[in-house]
Amino acid sequence: MDVVFLSRIQFALTSAFHYIYPPMSIGIGLMLVIFEGVYMKTKLPLYKEITKFWVKIFALTFALGVATGIVQLFGFGTNWSRYSRFVGDVFGSALGAEGIFAFFLEAGFLGIMLFGWERVSPRLHYVSTILVCLGAHFSAVWITIANSWMQTPAGFKIVGEGAQARAVVTDFWAMLFNPSSIDRLVHVTLGCWLAGIFLVLSVTAYYYLKKQHLESANHMMKMGLIAAAISLVLQLISADITARGVAFNQPSKFAAMEGVYKTQGNASLSIIGWVDQKNEEVKGLKIPGLLSYLVYRDVQKPVIGFDQIPVENRPPVQVVFQTYHLMIAMWGLMAFVTLAAFFYWKRKKLHRTKWVLWCLIVSVLFPQIANQVGWMTAEIGRQPWIVYNILRTSDGASPRVSAQQVSLSITMFLVIYALLFVLFIFLLDKKIKHGPDLVEPQGEIVPVYRNPFKVSQGGKHE
Repeated sequence: MDVVFLSRIQFALTSAFHYIYPPMSIGIGLMLVIFEGVYMKTKLPLYKEITKFWVKIFALTFALGVATGIVQLFGFGTNWSRYSRFVGDVFGSALGAEGIFAFFLEAGFLGIMLFGWERVSPRLHYVSTILVCLGAHFSAVWITIANSWMQTPAGFKIVGEGAQARAVVTDFWAMLFNPSSIDRLVHVTLGCWLAGIFLVLSVTAYYYLKKQHLESANHMMKMGLIAAAISLVLQLISADITARGVAFNQPSKFAAMEGVYKTQGNASLSIIGWVDQKNEEVKGLKIPGLLSYLVYRDVQKPVIGFDQIPVENRPPVQVVFQTYHLMIAMWGLMAFVTLAAFFYWKRKKLHRTKWVLWCLIVSVLFPQIANQVGWMTAEIGRQPWIVYNILRTSDGASPRVSAQQVSLSITMFLVIYALLFVLFIFLLDKKIKHGPDLVEPQGEIVPVYRNPFKVSQGGKHE
């Protein structure tokens, strides 16, 4: 295989595996702030135990995120040396800020959050939890800004020629707030929130099915469903804004996302379909005029198609189209499961509705899939550019790396990452089965709804 294609596969592999963990850390961090905030307000020990339980899972995802993220940094230098030289001045400021404002903030207060429960005041511990959560979010901020610059570069000039050419920052704020950075940052952050929220919902549904940790599960379910509903609504709004931004800033990517070959008004929105690349059309279910309306708020306004984009500048249409629509489908599944859970929860029947509980358990995969295919849409849709309309991917690869070397490294990563994933699942399963530490309620605790399971005289759930 071509060394550039193999290098792309390697970076996609390391990035995809790494991106399993940071979204969960960010989402769990948000839930930690909520859980411990309720504890600070109510002083109920139950919320303290819930927070302690999720702190342990946060630490596990944080550790795997750090370990796998380091590999990506080395990948820039080993496989993409020309690209690293070209963007060094831009990425140096962004990734340097990520290290200073994000990693050190998160790592600096992580110890207090993990081990400071009985060693510092409750208020200081809560501040530490907030700062760790902010650190995780700041990491997403700077990484997303750096990637957004690759999508919509701004605030720079090119110095040098040929292989020695490089981008130099001329306006830091223009680089920081490039045309896509804010839209994409909001979209990415909400996706991270959903990854953590649906992990909470999945674990809580598991406890309902097993009839374990019911008092904790009641409260986690209530907060998880509320957080999921809010995040899903915000994500829908963010998706609309982000997609419109892609249509204006990266028309070739948008044409691939929607399968638009001919520039015309009253453009149809494909709900589901298959791209017939030979005949340059999408076969499937379409709604006439809706795409033009969503992009321009005008049904008659034409959407740019591939007839205005040179063939050599087009991304792989089929892959981008399918990954984009799969991401939307995952949002639909999350919304459906959340609505179904709300429906039965409000009627105090959720604990007896096993099909919804099983859907909640499986739903932990939905945001993960959405995040993965969302990044595939963004990165593959940018092709053949590694820096959009400036540097081609083929020109960013390392010149002295052979295909055999990359193939061997891919095999090595597959083995190591498979072992790490098995270890992660084993440890996560162990922590989930242990659950929050049981505490005796002090005072009257009113659960989300009264204990939904009949309790025998012996005190065991039937």
